[in-house]
Amino acid sequence: MPFAPVIRSLLDTDLYKFTMWQPMLHRHPRTQARYRFVCRTAPAFPLANLLAEVELQLDHLCSLAFRGDELAYLGSLRFMRSDFIDFLRIFSFQRDFIHASAQGDELVIEAIGPQVHVMGFEIFVLSIVNELYFRRFDAAAAQAEGRRRLQDKIALLRQFDTAPALAHPFEFFDFGVRRRYAGAWQREVVATLLQAVPQFFKGTSNVLLARDLGTVPIGTMGHEYLQTFQGLGMRLRDFQRAALEEWVQEYRGDLGIALTDTVGMAAFLADFDLYFAKLFDGLRQDSGDPVAWGEQALAHYARLRIDAHGKRLVFSDGLDLPRALALYRHFGDRTQLGFGIGTNLTNDVGLQPLAIVMKLVEANGQPVAKLSDTPDKALATDETFLAYLRQVFDMKGRGQAQ
Repeated sequence: MPFAPVIRSLLDTDLYKFTMWQPMLHRHPRTQARYRFVCRTAPAFPLANLLAEVELQLDHLCSLAFRGDELAYLGSLRFMRSDFIDFLRIFSFQRDFIHASAQGDELVIEAIGPQVHVMGFEIFVLSIVNELYFRRFDAAAAQAEGRRRLQDKIALLRQFDTAPALAHPFEFFDFGVRRRYAGAWQREVVATLLQAVPQFFKGTSNVLLARDLGTVPIGTMGHEYLQTFQGLGMRLRDFQRAALEEWVQEYRGDLGIALTDTVGMAAFLADFDLYFAKLFDGLRQDSGDPVAWGEQALAHYARLRIDAHGKRLVFSDGLDLPRALALYRHFGDRTQLGFGIGTNLTNDVGLQPLAIVMKLVEANGQPVAKLSDTPDKALATDETFLAYLRQVFDMKGRGQAQ
C-alpha cells in the first residue's frame, strides 16, 4: 500500500502552538523539555500495532519545512514577530528528538530536547495516531454517518437562530485538530459550517484551514505554557503570575484569553488580581463544572468591580452543540462568550474517539504537573511533586498522577 502522509504542511496545527512557541523562543530558548504521549481510554485494538506506521509518519514530518507562503501568512498575523518568523524559516523537526516504541500493547511516544525544538510535536503526533487508527475502520460508513450528524448540527443551529436574542451573540469555533477523524474530514467539516452557519461559526484553531478557507485562526495559551514555569526556577507558588506577566509583556494586549485550570480555578483566581483581570480580555475553561466555573469567573469580576460585559468566557471542555447552547442560554445576557468544540465536531462519525494527549511532563529536568478541576484529567509522572504542588496550592487530594 503506498505511503499516504497524514501531515503535509507545518501549518496543520493549532494556533496556540505558535503563540506559545514565540514567547518560549524569546524568553526561555534554553529550556529542556520532555513530552509524553498518553492514551486515557481503551482503544478497539492495541495502539502498539501502529508503531511501524507511526515511525514512517514521524520520518515524513521531520522532512517538512515551512514554505514561503506559509511564513507569509503567519507573518501577516499582527502578534507574530519578524524574528520568530525568521526562526521558523530555518526550522525543521529533528528526528533524534522524538522516539516511538511499544511496551506490550501500549504505544509509547516521547519528545525530549530543547523545548523550542520539541514543543511543536504534540499536535502532529496526536493527528498522526488518530488518523492511522481510524484508517483501519470502514471509511465510507464513517463519513456517511459523519455527514448525517453534521447536517443534524446545522439543523439545530438553524432552529436556534429563530430564538429570541440575548445580550451577546452565540459564537463557536472548531478546536478539533488533536482529536480529528482525519485531516480531510476536518477540512470538510469546517468548510461546511462556514458555508451553512456563518452567523455562528467564527473560526478554527487549525492555522492551515483558517488560511485556506478564509476564516479566523483561534487560540492563545495551553497548559504547557503555564506548566513550563514550574520548572524555570522561581518559587513554585509564583509560577502562574510569572507566566501571565510574561504573556502580557510578549503580546501587549493581543491574545488576551487566559487558561485557568493548570492548578484549578480557585488557585488561578487567587493570582488573577485586578492588574491581570484588566489586562486580559477573558478566561478559558477546560475542566470542571462549566456553570460553576462561569459563576466563579463572573463573581470574581464583580468583586474587582469590572464590568463582565466587556470580558469573554470561553468554554472548551468536551463540548457538543447542545451543551454549548445551554451554557449560552445561562450566561449570554451577562458576558461575552465563545465555545471551542473539538471531538464532537471533527470526530463525530459513529466511531468511539480516542482520548489521547501528549503533555509536558518535565522542564529542565524538573517534574511539572497539571491539577485539573476534573480529577481524572490531572497529569503528572511524579507523585511526590504532585503532592508538593497540591500542598503549595492547598488542593489536598486533587488528582492522581498518570
